[in-house]
Amino acid sequence: MKIDIVPDAGYCYGVARAVKLAGDAAPCYTLGPLIHNRRAVAELEKAGVRVIQSLNELRKGGMLVIRSHGAPPELYSELEQSGIAYIDATCPDVKRIHKHVAADSEEGRLILIFGDPEHPEVTATAAWCRRCFVFSNLDELKELFVQRRINPLEPVTMTAQTTSESGVYEKCGDFLKKECTNGKILDTICRTTVLRQLKTTELSRRVDVMVVVGDRASANTRKLAAVCECPVLLTEGKEGLAIPKGVGRIGITAGASTPSAIIEEVVKQMSEEMNLSAAEPTFEEMIDSTLRPLHTGEKITGIITGISPNEIQVDLGSKHAAYIPLNELTDDPAADPTTLVKIGDEIETYIMRVNDVEGTAMLSKRRLDTVKSWEDVESAQESRAVLEGIVVEENKGGVVVSVKGVRVFVPASQTGLPREEPMSNLLKQKVRLRVTEFHRSKRRVVGSIRSVSQEDRRAQAEAVWDNVEIGKRYNGVVKSLTAYGVFVDIGGVDGLVHLSELSWQRVKAPSDLVKVGDPLDVTVIGVDKERHRISLSHRKQEDNPWVKFVDTYKPGDVVKVKVNKLMPFGAFAEVMPGVDGLIHISQLTDRRIGKPSDAVNEGDEMDVKITDIDLIRHKISLSARALMETEPEDQIDTGPDEIVAIANGEESPQVSSDFADETDEEPKEETEEE
Repeated sequence: MKIDIVPDAGYCYGVARAVKLAGDAAPCYTLGPLIHNRRAVAELEKAGVRVIQSLNELRKGGMLVIRSHGAPPELYSELEQSGIAYIDATCPDVKRIHKHVAADSEEGRLILIFGDPEHPEVTATAAWCRRCFVFSNLDELKELFVQRRINPLEPVTMTAQTTSESGVYEKCGDFLKKECTNGKILDTICRTTVLRQLKTTELSRRVDVMVVVGDRASANTRKLAAVCECPVLLTEGKEGLAIPKGVGRIGITAGASTPSAIIEEVVKQMSEEMNLSAAEPTFEEMIDSTLRPLHTGEKITGIITGISPNEIQVDLGSKHAAYIPLNELTDDPAADPTTLVKIGDEIETYIMRVNDVEGTAMLSKRRLDTVKSWEDVESAQESRAVLEGIVVEENKGGVVVSVKGVRVFVPASQTGLPREEPMSNLLKQKVRLRVTEFHRSKRRVVGSIRSVSQEDRRAQAEAVWDNVEIGKRYNGVVKSLTAYGVFVDIGGVDGLVHLSELSWQRVKAPSDLVKVGDPLDVTVIGVDKERHRISLSHRKQEDNPWVKFVDTYKPGDVVKVKVNKLMPFGAFAEVMPGVDGLIHISQLTDRRIGKPSDAVNEGDEMDVKITDIDLIRHKISLSARALMETEPEDQIDTGPDEIVAIANGEESPQVSSDFADETDEEPKEETEEE
C-alpha cells in the first residue's frame, strides 16, 4: 500500500491570508463564512471570529473582516459612511478581477462571468459591473447568443471565478473568439487552482483511488473531484472515511479551503489503518517542502502555469503568486509571449520583489540574461559580429539600442538616417548593429547601425549587378527627384527612370506622380555595367495608349480632340489620353491664316479627321479643313512650298520629325549611381 499526496494541497495563499488576518484581528466579524469549510469556520469562531449576516448585527466598535471572496462596491461605501473599521481580506486575485471588470464596464464593454451564479465571489464580481451575464458552462454561453442577449458586434470581456475548471473555461474562450469580433478573455483562474487541478488529474492517473479532502460546499473541492480520472472518495475529515479493500495505491488532494490540520488527520488515520512503512514521509514534511521561502535577489527556477499578453505566471513551489511582466521577459515590446514560452516549461528567473501583503512575487528573466549578455556583447566587439536589438530611447546625441538587455549607444552619425529625418522614427524598431566600443568597467557600449547597413547595401548591390538584365522587373523605392527623372533604389543600386518613362501620358515634373520613399515597380530598359548605369521604366506595355489608339481608330475616322499646344507650324491636339496628333497650320481651316492662334486657342475642343497614321514613327496627322464644306481640295491654294512638300509626303525642314514628342523638356540622360 502507498499514499501519494498532491504537494501543495490545502489552503491557497488567498485563503491562508484571510484566515491569518481574521485570527490576528479577533475579536472581529465576517459577513458570511470567511471560507467554505464548516470545521475551519467553527475553529475561527472559538478564536473570536464571529459570522454575521448583516451590518446590523455588528456591535458598536467592532472590526469587520471582508472575506476572501470579495465584496460589492456598495459595502465599501456603507462602511466608509458609517465609520465602521474593517480589514479587507479579499484574495489579491479576486481584487484584480474587480479592477478589470470595473474598468472595462466604464468603457462600455459587456462582462461575461464564468462560474457558479450563487457563489459569493461571483456575486461580488457581478456587483462591480454595469452590465453582465453569468454562465456556468459552455451550453449556457451558447444559449446567450442563441437568445440574442449578446450582440456579436459589441465589445465583450469574459472573466472566470478563480476556482473554475480551466479546461472548460478555455473551451468557452475558444467559442467566444469565433462568435465575437471584439472579445477580450481575461486569465483570472487562480494559478494555484490551475496547478493543483493539473497535479490532481496527473496523480489520479497513477492511483487506484483519489481521496479529495474538503467541505462539500466548496466549489474548489468539487472541481478537484471532477478532474480526477479514477474513483473518488470525497470526505470532510477522518470521520466516516473508509478505504475499499484491495486498493494498492491511494492519492490525496484537498481544496483551497481545507486546513492542513484536517488533511493531516486524514493522512494519519489512513496510515494507521494501512500500517504503512515508517520510511514514508510525514505529512508535516510534505507540507514543509511546499512552503518555499522567497527572497529578493535570489535566482530561482519555476514552472510556467499561465500566459497572458502582458505577463506569464510561474509556480515556484511557494504560496506566492509569481509572475514575469512582459518587459522582464523580453526586450521586444511587440513580442507575443506565446511564441517565447509555453505552459509547462521550466524557466530560470531572478526574484525582483516579494510582496507578502498581496501574496505576489515579481520575477525577471531578462536580469538573469544580462550577465551573459555582457559577455556576448564583448565577444561580438572582438569578432566584429553583427548583433540585433530594439531601439528603446532617443537623446540629443543619438539613440539607445537594447541588445540582450545591454544598452548600446548609437551616435546620430551612425544611425544611417539622413540628417533631415528625425531619429524618433527608429524608436521600437528592430535594428542590426556592430559594437565599436566596449568598456565593461564604465558599463558603456557604443555601436554603429550605419556600418552594417552599408555592408548590406554593398552586398545587395553586388547581387543586383550579377543578375541585372534588360526586361527584369524590380520593386524599387524612390530615392530622389530631378528635373529630368527619378532615381529608384532597386536593392542597393540606384537606377534612373527618365521623365518620359514615368508614364505614358505627358508629365511636367516627377513630383506630379511620385515622392521620395514611394514604392515603384520598374523594368530595366538599359544596362551599362562599365559606367554603373541602369535605365529604368515605370511604363507597362499593356497600358501603352498608342496600342489602344491603333486598335480603336483608322485613317478617315472623325474624332473630337482637345488642342493642348500651339506651335508656329500648327497645333498639337490630344486624341485620347497619352496620344497627340498634329493639325498642320494648313489643315486648321479652309482659309489662309498667318498663325495657328488665328483659328484656334489652347484648350479648344474640335472635330477633326484622321488623315494619316505612321505606325513606325507613331505619328498622327489630323485635319479640321477636311470636314469643312469648301471647294474641291485640288483647287485650294495650299500656300507656301513647305506645305506642298508635306502634301507630297515630304517632311518640312521647319517641322520636327517627331512632332508627337515636341517639348521643351531636357533630353534623356543617364546619371551615375549616387
